[in-house]
Amino acid sequence: MIATLVHVWVKKEKIEDFIEASVENHTESIKESGNLRFDILQDPENPSKFTFYEAYESDEAVAVHKKTSHYFKWRNTVADWMAKPREGIKHTVIAPTDKNLW
Repeated sequence: MIATLVHVWVKKEKIEDFIEASVENHTESIKESGNLRFDILQDPENPSKFTFYEAYESDEAVAVHKKTSHYFKWRNTVADWMAKPREGIKHTVIAPTDKNLW
């Protein structure tokens, strides 16, 4: 299982638009067969900073996600709203190892 923390810094004037586009992406991403989690978090002390917690069953499932129409739509929609490039940090899941516990 693979978990990725994606850190995104959004221009202040685009925060609400970013949230709307990201929730739409979330709604479609959680329907993917290899998806275990797709959480969107906002920093309460810096509302321009978001963290996505994405968990997939495998690297192949991540690759499938990155080829979906909803991912392309999100990526292209929010690209100009970012204050700086997003950072994704991949992790190996240690626990839980049973996907039914997600």
